[in-house]
Amino acid sequence: MAVVTVAIAGLSLLPDGETPATPKASARVGLSAPVTPPQTRPSDASQPPGVVATPEFARQVRANEAGLVPVIMYHRILRKRVASIDRTPAQLRKELEKLAKQGYVPITAREFVTGDIKVPAGRFPVVLTFDDGHPSHFALDASGNPKPDTAVGVLLDVAARYPSFRPTATFWVTREPFGLRDRERQTAAVRWLVDHGFEVANHTWSHPDLRRLGKKKVREQIVRLERLLKKVGAPPDKTLALPYGSLPRPKKLARTGSWDGTRYDFAGVFLAGAEPSLSPYAKKFDPGAIQRIQSNGKRGECRKWCSQYWLEWLSKHPGERYVSDGDPGRISIPGKLRGNINPKRESQIIAY
Repeated sequence: MAVVTVAIAGLSLLPDGETPATPKASARVGLSAPVTPPQTRPSDASQPPGVVATPEFARQVRANEAGLVPVIMYHRILRKRVASIDRTPAQLRKELEKLAKQGYVPITAREFVTGDIKVPAGRFPVVLTFDDGHPSHFALDASGNPKPDTAVGVLLDVAARYPSFRPTATFWVTREPFGLRDRERQTAAVRWLVDHGFEVANHTWSHPDLRRLGKKKVREQIVRLERLLKKVGAPPDKTLALPYGSLPRPKKLARTGSWDGTRYDFAGVFLAGAEPSLSPYAKKFDPGAIQRIQSNGKRGECRKWCSQYWLEWLSKHPGERYVSDGDPGRISIPGKLRGNINPKRESQIIAY
């Protein structure tokens, strides 16, 4: 009965009509093995109910919070693609639906780098990121709703049809967020996004190759955008996406520094490709150079390096993928992976 109770507790986190990511608990846990049902912890209205994970529950959902996380990079969303990195609204919708059906739950880049990963047990986090603050990412119609073919419009529509697919993403913007030049309209756009659970963060002032700039210019590019974000109502920034994925010299300038009396200190700096990221809890995780995956099919160099390839690879290698235990306060892993976790997080580890 205890086994059945925990199986029901785990499966209750899955939405109706979707297939659980793991086999039934009774197929993996002997009926003679006592299992303690996980307690629940409070959660805010925007997040799924949490559990206090136990080794037994972590084993049942095959939790692996040392696994890989896809951080997917998008650029323009256009009805007719111009550049190879563009995606159409239909292509974006298809990829988001695929993620939803496979059990992925979006989180922001900020949540990822800070380890604030609130994903139901047995599910997989995914970070959806949009570079450059292009008008195709976000715009409101005459009624004050996101236009349907923008990135936000598509994401909200997919989330409405797949309730477990949290409608959130990170938008890294430059000096004219979403193509808006008027400060009042910039403020309205950023505040709408923040109020609806999205992250708006730093992609530098004018999108230069930071490797080609001197130290002072690098700091100026970052600080000027930090000041803009503050003026338009974005919360204190925690993430930076590097233009072209190009790190400055020295690398640490991207994470922390100051210019003209204003300091910046990022929890995470993101590159421009080309593979899933290590878990933020991993010993080898580098918050100053976080990998992303370009959204694209399997053609040309994308045969091995873009989103279609990597999502298929993660499905074929489930043991390599980050699987949540449903408890953001614990880090549940197979016992053999204990040495992969940052020693500073030792007190959070549940190994089974």
